[in-house]
Amino acid sequence: MSTTTRSGASRPAARAARGRRGVNWGKWFTWAVLGWLFLPIAGMIAFSFNDIAGRQNVTWQGFTLKWYGQAFAYSDLNDALINTLSIGVLTMLIAGGIGSLLGLALGRHRFRGQGVSNLVMFAAISAPEVVIGAALLSLFLTLNLTTGFVTILIAHVMFTVSFVAITVRARVMTLDSKLEEAARDLGADAWTTFRLVTFPMLLPAIMAGGLLAMALSVDDFIITTFVSGDTTTFPLWIWGSTRVGIPPQVNVMGTLIFAFGVLLALVNVLLARSSRRA
Repeated sequence: MSTTTRSGASRPAARAARGRRGVNWGKWFTWAVLGWLFLPIAGMIAFSFNDIAGRQNVTWQGFTLKWYGQAFAYSDLNDALINTLSIGVLTMLIAGGIGSLLGLALGRHRFRGQGVSNLVMFAAISAPEVVIGAALLSLFLTLNLTTGFVTILIAHVMFTVSFVAITVRARVMTLDSKLEEAARDLGADAWTTFRLVTFPMLLPAIMAGGLLAMALSVDDFIITTFVSGDTTTFPLWIWGSTRVGIPPQVNVMGTLIFAFGVLLALVNVLLARSSRRA
């Protein structure tokens, strides 16, 4: 009885203590920043339904769904989108594989030159894109490589590997080594332990790093400008169309890409949760 009385009396006291602490400004500031970041995306989605009469899609003139039916009306825009998605997927696969192995090595082992590897990795992240683009263009010209699809892919893999490696390394450093030791004690060899124990625990981080690499590749404009040659990507096409007016199909494609990215992110979250339950 006394325990119930004490717990019942403590609840109003706890609510009063929370009230005295005042407004949680950190929470509201976080929501304000998120709202500011998503405001341009909301504008893009809204203007994909804008019923415009000309090519200037800057003022709201009415609601329509016709642009989704005419999403692929511009053949050159379709080619640019295909180039962007192809480079993005290849970047995700190549940078995801290389970056995952690099992150595993940096998080698991100690070796000579590890400090230099960390320095180069963070330098690739912190260096201005103009510097990276100019350096890569000089390299390709020195090697007599014709700029185009392949050079864009090489450039995107080069500057996204570091993001994947950092993501995977952070996960490797938090792994429970006792699970791998238990697998080896039960008779599993090194490959079986990696395949059945280590890799499933690393899979959410690998997918997160790969999706990050793909997002950076699809979004990149500055480095691509230096090494694109005659190949046009989605950001380059948008930049070129600003002189005559951006058609609503750009907003439609941007909305579809955003929805696809959100879907992939949700799948990654579900995989991470299932991995934690396992």
